[in-house]
Amino acid sequence: MRRHALRHHVRTMHSSNSRQTETIAIAPEGDAVLAAQACWLVAPGHAELRDEQVPASSADTVLVRALHSGISRGTESRVFRGEVPRSEYARMRAPFQAGDFPAPVKYGYSSVGMVEQGPAELLGKPVFCLYPHQSLYRVPVPAVCLLPAGLSPARAVLAANMETAINALWDAAPRIGDRIAVVGGGVLGLLVAYLATRIPGCTVQLVDTLAERQAVAHALGAPFALPDKAQGDADLVIHASGQSDGLATALRLAGMEATVLELSWYGDRPVTVALGEAFHSQRLTLRSSQVGQVATAQRTRWDHRRRLALALTLLADARLDLLVNASTPFAQLPAVLARLASTGPDATLCCRVDYP
Repeated sequence: MRRHALRHHVRTMHSSNSRQTETIAIAPEGDAVLAAQACWLVAPGHAELRDEQVPASSADTVLVRALHSGISRGTESRVFRGEVPRSEYARMRAPFQAGDFPAPVKYGYSSVGMVEQGPAELLGKPVFCLYPHQSLYRVPVPAVCLLPAGLSPARAVLAANMETAINALWDAAPRIGDRIAVVGGGVLGLLVAYLATRIPGCTVQLVDTLAERQAVAHALGAPFALPDKAQGDADLVIHASGQSDGLATALRLAGMEATVLELSWYGDRPVTVALGEAFHSQRLTLRSSQVGQVATAQRTRWDHRRRLALALTLLADARLDLLVNASTPFAQLPAVLARLASTGPDATLCCRVDYP
């Protein structure tokens, strides 16, 4: 490999949060040698920021400088703790994951940034990408989705969760006028309840063990109930708590011949399901939904990109800012991941990562 002396260029960068000056090295051929930092899980229970080298520019790619990323608390906590079952190593890979489970692995899938290199129609514009927590990265052009006009980059970190909520309702196929219970008031459950309230004639209740979720649920238009106060005889129950007790509540709230849709991913944890009670006599249907595949009924006409574009469009409502109720500087991300993975359910919904 030939070696070249590098020349340096100083440029000033702007983002929604800051103004910074950086020095980059430029090879004589004109390609910049760019450095980035990424969050790596180096061993279960331990993450750190590592230096990364961004690939040189090539045709049909974009260079994206991250503004924000979102922590998908349920999934990323299980990854952090090393709870991905060996049988799921391939299916649980994120689109731009580096490394392999259980570790070392670079994981995450909710990045929002500004395009610094690429097609003219994208230059200087905010985009969403299913990329891990990294400050600067290059991906193929089709891997980014332009944010709709008016959607703030800070709220756009919810896009992956909104996409999961859309897919869940496609799988659940609620009908006009259904009584719907959503068990689990995390980000995903709240987004499902928010979308379900828009279906004509449907009555929706959000059920959670944390009374603190009531204010957010009401702001999004969904009545709230603690498990022992929740109304039963639901036509459709969607479970998203990630807890065995939540699944038991979901089965209890289901009416005769109702469907219980399971959104929770338990990783390698065993789950106890109370099938010895009314499950058989009520002729209940228990089925799963997972965002990795477009829902069966939509698969002929929809692909992942079209579904993601819809998710971004549905984030237009400013009330959804309530779901991003914590933030951290990128430099503190390893410590924040450790804290979120070691605590049980609390007031934190989506924690936004802010890049310098």
